[in-house]
Amino acid sequence: MQRRKSRKIKAGRLEIGDGSPISIESMTSSDTKNIEATIDQVRELRQAGCDIVRIAIYDEECIETIEALKRSTDIPLVADIHFDHRLAIASIEKGIDMVRINPGNIGKTEGVKRLVAAAKEREIPIRIGVNSGSISSEIIKLYGNTAKAMVESALGHIAILEDAGYNNILLSLKSSNVIKTVEACREISDLIEYPLHLGVTEAGTMLSGSVKSSVGIGALLLDGIGDTLRVSLTAPPVEEVKVGLEILRCLGLRKDNVEIISCPTCGRCRIDIIYITNVLKERFKDIKYPIKIAVMGCAVNGPGEAKEADLGIAGGQGKAVLFRRGQIVGTLPYDDIIDTLTAEVRRMAADGSGNNNTGIQ
Repeated sequence: MQRRKSRKIKAGRLEIGDGSPISIESMTSSDTKNIEATIDQVRELRQAGCDIVRIAIYDEECIETIEALKRSTDIPLVADIHFDHRLAIASIEKGIDMVRINPGNIGKTEGVKRLVAAAKEREIPIRIGVNSGSISSEIIKLYGNTAKAMVESALGHIAILEDAGYNNILLSLKSSNVIKTVEACREISDLIEYPLHLGVTEAGTMLSGSVKSSVGIGALLLDGIGDTLRVSLTAPPVEEVKVGLEILRCLGLRKDNVEIISCPTCGRCRIDIIYITNVLKERFKDIKYPIKIAVMGCAVNGPGEAKEADLGIAGGQGKAVLFRRGQIVGTLPYDDIIDTLTAEVRRMAADGSGNNNTGIQ
């Protein structure tokens, strides 16, 4: 897919925009003042594949956590700040890599100018976050609570920073309504060149939030829109990262894992596809190499789907046929399926090639 052209900005070591890989953000749920808990959570997020982490900075005591985090991890950090530009400036002074604000609630013009001066001095980008629930009453009167209102609010916030001589900007427009989010991001993407952060805000619990986020974020990514993303879930933050990675992988925007395609099962299935697939997914989660595995329940879809896979099985009564790139290379007893596929995938990842013959008879 052709990605939208956008300016490049940097948050710490992370490049955003202008064709850079789409990065995954999450936000800590620990109390920021609890330094150890926040450090542990940031490390867990990084281990899960998160690229950039946002933390809530709601008073001066939270600022102290920034220094501790910077000593403990190299992942870029975003300070999430509302109402008080002084907290944003203090976060920059403590080494934060990006500041997320709403220019409309961050204080008077003089405060914004001081924030811009501090951000300029250290080349710190500012993310403007526009949520449908925080649009000014004046804009709501003109446009209603619509995607157009979100766009006009965003343009107004951009103007505040541009008037202060600042353009090191990342922009997000989010709503809990998927359609409104998509419409707003599509419209703004034609009007500005700043990179865009994607997300459906307040998306909900693990299931509903994952579905809403996948539909909204996925639709925009398919349009070539988006430079960073967050899957907002009422769930542990690490789950946000897992869903975000799956969205990027299924669109071919991340190719750094073992992909398992598996059938939905039916009455023809004679092996426990659900169990086999879940065990294999757990065994392969640490492998950072693009290999596609097909786990099929019977011969109806097995041979065809296996043509698209580096390695695959099609189940039978107490056994499975083993395929490599669509060619049958042997049969396996049911009890050997998991261990054999595990060994083969690890060998393929280790030698960097999925094209060697399996050696299985």
